[in-house]
Amino acid sequence: MRDGERGSALGQLVAFRQEFYECLTARADTLFELADAVLCADGPVRSLVGLSLVPEHRRGHGALYDAVNCGRIEVDRLRRALGGVRLPRAADGRLVLAVDVSPWLRPDGATCMERSFCHTYGRGRNEHQMVPGWPYWIVVALETGRTSWTAPLDAVRLAPGADVAAVTTEQIRDVIDRLIAARQWRDGDPEILLVLDAGYDAPRIAYLLADLPVQILARLRSDRVFRRPAPPHRHNPKGGRPARHGGEFVFGDHDTWGKEHVVTCTETRLYGTATARAWDRLHPRLQRRSAWADFQGPLPVISGTVIRLTVDHLPSGGVNKPVWLWWSGVDATATDIDRCWQMFLRRFDIEHTFRMFKQTLGWTRPQLRNPDAADRWTWLMLTVFTQLRLARELAVDLRRPWEKTVAPQRLTPARVRRGFRHLRTKTGSPTAAPKPTRPGPGRPAGSKNRHRAARHDVGLTLVTGQAYTRPAHHKQGTKPRRTGQTPARG
Repeated sequence: MRDGERGSALGQLVAFRQEFYECLTARADTLFELADAVLCADGPVRSLVGLSLVPEHRRGHGALYDAVNCGRIEVDRLRRALGGVRLPRAADGRLVLAVDVSPWLRPDGATCMERSFCHTYGRGRNEHQMVPGWPYWIVVALETGRTSWTAPLDAVRLAPGADVAAVTTEQIRDVIDRLIAARQWRDGDPEILLVLDAGYDAPRIAYLLADLPVQILARLRSDRVFRRPAPPHRHNPKGGRPARHGGEFVFGDHDTWGKEHVVTCTETRLYGTATARAWDRLHPRLQRRSAWADFQGPLPVISGTVIRLTVDHLPSGGVNKPVWLWWSGVDATATDIDRCWQMFLRRFDIEHTFRMFKQTLGWTRPQLRNPDAADRWTWLMLTVFTQLRLARELAVDLRRPWEKTVAPQRLTPARVRRGFRHLRTKTGSPTAAPKPTRPGPGRPAGSKNRHRAARHDVGLTLVTGQAYTRPAHHKQGTKPRRTGQTPARG
């Protein structure tokens, strides 16, 4: 890297660290040094109190817990700071955002408030479990190419009974408004692409965000049924309303597909030939129930493009099944289809970010009781990862003897973290020196704690607002609906 580029990257890192410190309104010095301790600790974070032994954290363990439990962060300002840093973009200059939920499991935290049942996968095959915890909705910006880097932008903890689509829509709207205010998106730029996994009501989210420059791309279950556009209205002497829906498009029934609008074939290194088939202007038939129960007026027709992606083989050797995608755009070209399925594969980079948060940075390690303290610790994780991303071009690879040599631009977040201690000396620290104090007397020896913490039951509803029942497609021996039960052809 040239000296000018290196100086610019270092300046961005220093500016972000200063802005982060100014977002801390209570226990600022301790919270800032706690974030530095996470960045500079040797190896994965195993416990919260263990960070007080890291040299970069100059306070005691009592101040550490006091900062996590009683500190304050100006979250709105920190959100603007995260949206103002340099963000990755797709090949055409487009911003690509991904949203997904990651649970902070607290199955034995009887004193923790506002827990919900979080969906997790067990160790066995098709083992779906509901474990109490705090589900967090996290928004990141995706990169192109083979990488495990993302740019975290926002995090929201879901309360028991929250409407997932409503929370996602509000969160995305706030993120896009901040990106526009930060000049990350300007008039004339390509629309922002939002990538979602299965389980989201993508057509409803697209309808609620129709006034924003955003396109929705989501994976669909293989038993969905969509409708074609309504046929042209013809006068009927017997009267009757004009048809609002055309014929059915059943994902599991090849006979209902008809001719594709676009077909593309791409040679890939991992999957062989990737074939994408797209059908234009398909929409789900909405019903006046659940989220649409209180909708005023006739239900909307939300048209989009359905994409079926198939590959020759999987790298892991697993079951090779087609992937169904829904894109909120219409009249797609071959370039649009290729961009959609390739950016959907990049969505799985957010899973690498979650694993980095939990296994290396110790996001879910602290046994916190108060959900506000959990939110505070979560925002520290987002700022820590952002500092690693800004230091990506400055880090020196401290390679282990058994690791392969990689180019500087190919360093993973964990390998950048190894050398952050050396970069920290160049960025400086805005914190003040700790003042010597004496510990309090504490509880008298031999006395018992007579103030037992209150116990809280787990919310009886999921984050979807419905009581938990095991889905039919999760039960062994149950056939999914409307699939035809015939092998997919073509």
